[in-house]
Amino acid sequence: MQGALKAFSSQGNFVKNAVLRHVRVVNPLIQPALFSRFESAAPARIEEQGFESTRIADILNSKGKGADGSWLWCTTDDSVYDAVKSMTQHNVGALVVVKPGEQKSIAGIITERDYLRKIIVQGRSSKSTKVGDIMTEENKLITVTPDTKVLRAMQLMTDNRIRHIPVIDDRGMLGMVSIGDVVRAVVSEHREELDRLNAFIQGGY
Repeated sequence: MQGALKAFSSQGNFVKNAVLRHVRVVNPLIQPALFSRFESAAPARIEEQGFESTRIADILNSKGKGADGSWLWCTTDDSVYDAVKSMTQHNVGALVVVKPGEQKSIAGIITERDYLRKIIVQGRSSKSTKVGDIMTEENKLITVTPDTKVLRAMQLMTDNRIRHIPVIDDRGMLGMVSIGDVVRAVVSEHREELDRLNAFIQGGY
């Protein structure tokens, strides 16, 4: 995943620098004419919609409240069996854990990895073990806010070897995004940016 991040960034920077080099070497005598037809709109638009502009809030908005497990949760008192059953039914790899009766107050997160390492490998019973006994607790969680840039979230996830990251703000828990969500957003952003740069070169702006 670290390699994918570097590939996305290098590809974007290569194209962007190529355009900038093209602009710099333009003959000064024809430069005013070259830019006259779009000088008022193009620079602002290119800067406004530049690389790495997508935020976590954009991912949550595109997913919707019930999509891809954004709002799936369990409590610390639920059995691990019930939590894993919920993950299976909804085809997700993690659940947000909250305290009983406090849906907005995050207590931790439980993942498939927790189940494998702390139940299966240790020979424990998933039906008699509570989620609170094996979850990753709140003080150990890596989290992001709605304003976190997508590439920053990807960096946090790859550096810490995690596949899911909770989204919180001062009001509490907002949702959760996966590494798949982040990668799709990065790919989409760079594809759109390449299209804009191509249109810029061809005079589409």
